Parts: sequence; structure tokens; C-alpha cells
Amino acid sequence: MRSYLTGPAGTRAAALAAALLLLAGGGPAVADDGRADRDFTIEDPRITESSGLAASRAHPGVYWTHNDSDDGPYVFAVDSRTGKTLATITLRGVGEPRDVEGISVGPDGDLYVGDIGDNLDGTWDHVWIYRFPEPKTLRDATVNAVQYDVKYADGARNAEALMVHPETGRVFIASKNEDGGGLYEGPAKLTAGSTNVFRRVGEVPWVTDGAFSPDGKRLVLRSYFSAREYAFENGRLGEDRSIAAPFQRQAESVTYTADGSALMFGSEGVRSGVVRVEAEGAGGGSGGGQEPGKPPGSDGAGDDAGGDEGEGRGGAGLGAAVVVGVAVLWFALRRKRGQG
Repeated sequence: MRSYLTGPAGTRAAALAAALLLLAGGGPAVADDGRADRDFTIEDPRITESSGLAASRAHPGVYWTHNDSDDGPYVFAVDSRTGKTLATITLRGVGEPRDVEGISVGPDGDLYVGDIGDNLDGTWDHVWIYRFPEPKTLRDATVNAVQYDVKYADGARNAEALMVHPETGRVFIASKNEDGGGLYEGPAKLTAGSTNVFRRVGEVPWVTDGAFSPDGKRLVLRSYFSAREYAFENGRLGEDRSIAAPFQRQAESVTYTADGSALMFGSEGVRSGVVRVEAEGAGGGSGGGQEPGKPPGSDGAGDDAGGDEGEGRGGAGLGAAVVVGVAVLWFALRRKRGQG
């Protein structure tokens, strides 16, 4: 999605939001000290709207991403150690993508790419999923991909999150709506050449991306301002909890690291940052990097849980205030435009 604020009023609000987030320390992440799966910046100038993120299973420390909208049939392999693109994969046999919004790796080692965006909530009577094997060697290549036609049982809708369960291989899509979306379950096996109907199996908040943990027992869903992790069993959502998602200019993507020890949160924009947040119970034994949920560049000094409020807590406190302020401003402007 290019922007969640549109029109003259939305443009002013977006500019204000960007400025406030900069003050809150929400700048792009910086490549760490050569270790994999740490905070990093996507350096490729072609990747300006990174809208999905998936940890490679075949290449440790590598993350697959793509631009959204009508950028073309391309996915990129980015090295988290350097932020450099190691491979550009061109998909052949899939037509012209309309609005690619999600990417996931299946248990078969295939990459699934979701051309599932629909900003007008019903413009497209069907959307597409593209599938191809993850390359064994990382180099620029053109690959043949399978294209699947997708429809929703309850009618067309916008979506930005595509998740493939790492055990069953079943594909799920989370729709996006300001009043709350739905979790949609695909058929047990996708079929090319016929329509694959996705059925609503759960209720979710506004979602810009999602990912399963490597063991398939957890599902994280993120939005512009927050993230939640759900227990996942027998194809259904269970208990959920809030995740300390980082503050980012346009929060668009999330994935677990390949070992499940952390979550990687991404954003759109030129040289956008990807931020690591330790998963609950993972311990963070690899050391270094940002404190979980902290914007890059924040040292976290004096930010102990339960500590006194003051200058040491300014980064997190200001960030939270900015997010709330931007959200209030956004909804106020939307309401004003609706009344006008």
C-alpha cells in the first residue's frame, strides 16, 4: 500500500506523522556488526515499498521482500548482515501483478507471493497467489511460477497479509479493514487452473502483514501502530497477547527469524529499516542489537519496567505519545472528509 493517508488533508497528516516519528527516533535501522538476523537497512534503491518479508529457509540470514502496487513480477533476496540484495528473481508465467502485498515460505521450500491488495475493497473479483521453489543458489534469475486464482467466500476485499502454515502448507490470508478484518483459510491444497475459495475462520484487527512461527504454533499479525501474537492450533486462533512492535514510518511487514527466536519488523520507504524484536521466551542470547521494541538509535537508558518516569524514558514515552497523536489526527481527518 502506498499510503494510508490520502488527499490534501491526508498529505498534511502524513507529513506531520513522518516528522513526529523522526523526533521519536523512528529512523531507519543500521546494519549491525556483520551478524545475521539483526537490525538492518535495505540498501537497494529499487526497493522503495517493501511490503512483505519472509525469512529464507535455505539461506540463513537472508530475507525475501518485494515492492507493492504494480512494480512488476520481482522478488528480492536481501542479506541481513549487510542490507545488500543478493538476488533479484523475476517471475515468469504470472501475467502483470496488480498489488503484491505479502510473501511467505511453505514447508515444501516454495515461496508464495500474494498479489492480494485491493485498496477499494471490491475492485477485483479475484486476486492471485504466485508460487515458485526457493532458489538453491542466490543470483539474479528468471523462474517459472505457478499462478493461483483466489476468491473469498463472502465477497471481494482488501488484504495485505499472506501466511503459509509451516506444517500443513495451508495458505491463510488476513483481510484489512479499519473496522477489523478477517482471517481466511484456503483449501487444503491450492489448484492451478480453477478458483481457490478462501473462507473466513476468525476475526482480526486492522492487519498490514502476518507470519507463522517456524513450529506453526503462533501467528503474529501487525498493523501500522501495533502487533499481536496469537496461539494457533487446528487452524484456528487462540489466546493472544500484545507484541512490542517498533515505531516505523509505514509499518508494512513482519516475519519470524528462521529459528523462531525473534520477529523482524519492516517498513516501506527508501532505505527502510528492519528491526529485530526478541520472541517471548527466546532469551535473546545472541546479544547486541536494539532492545526489543526500541527504535534503532535508542540506547534504552533508564527504560526499566516499572521505573520512574523521566528523561530516561523519553524515547519510548514520546514514541507512544506520537503514535497515539498520529492515530487520533488520522481518524479525525478521515471523519472530517466524510462529513465534508
